[in-house]
Amino acid sequence: MALATRPDRRPSMARTLWDTTVGKKTIMAVSGLVMLLYLYAHMFGNLKIFFGPDTFNGYAHWLRTLGEPVLHQAWALWIIRVVLAASVVAHGVCAYQLSRRDLAARPVGYVHRRARTGYATRTMRWGGVILALFVVWHLLDLTTLTVNRNAEPGHPYQNVEATFHTWYGDVVYIVAMLALGLHIRHGFWSAAQTLGAGSATRDRALKATGDVLAAVLTAGFIAVPVGVMTGIVH
Repeated sequence: MALATRPDRRPSMARTLWDTTVGKKTIMAVSGLVMLLYLYAHMFGNLKIFFGPDTFNGYAHWLRTLGEPVLHQAWALWIIRVVLAASVVAHGVCAYQLSRRDLAARPVGYVHRRARTGYATRTMRWGGVILALFVVWHLLDLTTLTVNRNAEPGHPYQNVEATFHTWYGDVVYIVAMLALGLHIRHGFWSAAQTLGAGSATRDRALKATGDVLAAVLTAGFIAVPVGVMTGIVH
């Protein structure tokens, strides 16, 4: 008697997303949009520093009580951190793997480097590296206060001031925010293409939207160190 053959199992949707080039680009697009939403919320929160220490410190305290009484203190904040961390890791890992696939598909070097790697691609890759390094610095600076020599635990307003009263704090932050703007400028359009929102008729509008989003976000973040340097924030 012939034994019944076991039908091949189809790969799960999650596995397909992770293994295929299209899937990795989709993960990058979705995680990028999650980070973009977070960055805008973070920027608006940062701008509260212009309303004085009471407002800014009150906002920082409110973040820890977000979701109460349904959630315990800081639970909502930790949920946001976990989702953000997962998005950052997924985005970075997929970017690295796609880059490796691109190199593997072209084993023979090009005579003209510019033919292989365009300006936008180089900007995205190096911008991603700069931003990854900045995230580490930013956490050590304003979360753990490890590199912020004049930090006062429990005083967010004063800690931001302390950071931007140093030349290196200003340089690191401003360079990173410029890299962020360039990253978003191309990344938004690329994500729209990946998720199927792009078309010949919408391309110009999508690129303009990416330009505006990048410009507003960059200006909003850079306004804080400029405010401290010029004495507006004191």
